[in-house]
Amino acid sequence: MAEGSPFALLPCLDDDLRRVQRELRAAAAAPDDFVSELARHLINVGGKLVRPGFCLASSLVREARPVRSSQAAVLGGVSVELVHIGSLYHDDVMDDATTRRSVVSVNAQWGNLRAILAGDYLLGRASAVAASLGAEVARLLAEAITGLCEGQIIELENAYDVERSEQRYERAVAGKTAALLSIACRIGATVGEVPASDVDALGEFGFAYGMAFQIVDDILDLVATESQLGKPAGNDLAEGTYTLPVIRALADPAAGEELRSILGGAVEERARDRAAELVRSTAGVDYARDRAREWADRAQAATSGLPDTPATAVLSLAADRLIETPALAYG
Repeated sequence: MAEGSPFALLPCLDDDLRRVQRELRAAAAAPDDFVSELARHLINVGGKLVRPGFCLASSLVREARPVRSSQAAVLGGVSVELVHIGSLYHDDVMDDATTRRSVVSVNAQWGNLRAILAGDYLLGRASAVAASLGAEVARLLAEAITGLCEGQIIELENAYDVERSEQRYERAVAGKTAALLSIACRIGATVGEVPASDVDALGEFGFAYGMAFQIVDDILDLVATESQLGKPAGNDLAEGTYTLPVIRALADPAAGEELRSILGGAVEERARDRAAELVRSTAGVDYARDRAREWADRAQAATSGLPDTPATAVLSLAADRLIETPALAYG
């Protein structure tokens, strides 16, 4: 567990997330060694496990002194993380990405066809794990996968569109990021058998956190370095994904005209860097930070009616810390 992580407020999560990591490897295993190698590529690298962490914490919001997450909560976390990793495989194919989590992406190492099929395999395994936890968890996971695909379709529809609206941007984010974080919390609450009102509040928390999380990630693509990101910086501009800071910058009276002359189609590296520079020269990044803060505040507000327990404190602090990430100060 990273030093200073909100998860540190719930000491049992340290061991529980190691259990998640072990179950992830087991769930991705296949009779064929090569299939296992593909499916476990990013699992072996490791990740922050935010979605499983929220799933575990949500299952424990009624526990005054939690000592260990249930196996059902661990498997719920596994199911949502498998969906997340499978979606990364597909994203990297669509973006022609060469790195992910500071290692070679699956598509770059083994080709697009294998990456697509490996992503599908992980989605299938996620569905099987969810089904083992009952019909409601299976339904929730199917809802998350549907939302993820819908959000990605909306984003693709607006690729290279300099007229993309904030509303369309937020609709895409709601599906491709916020839905899965919301469902992670709902699954944890469901297997934790917490009251229905808590399930709804946790779902609202996860959704608002997911909106803030994606906006922050989009800002970082413009202001952080490749080493900080673990993937190429400025990739959104190169792929024609015009995020909230860019949308606001395009409307800027000083920089908008030049920015429009660069964007709207494929760009070379120098043009991409100039576009990022123009965005940073406007109030677009500040506006996006403020919008992310609004969503993070909504996430914190969603926890206000939950019991005063270590798990609730973890979720509230996670929302508070999200906007304070040091990398947001760069640029």
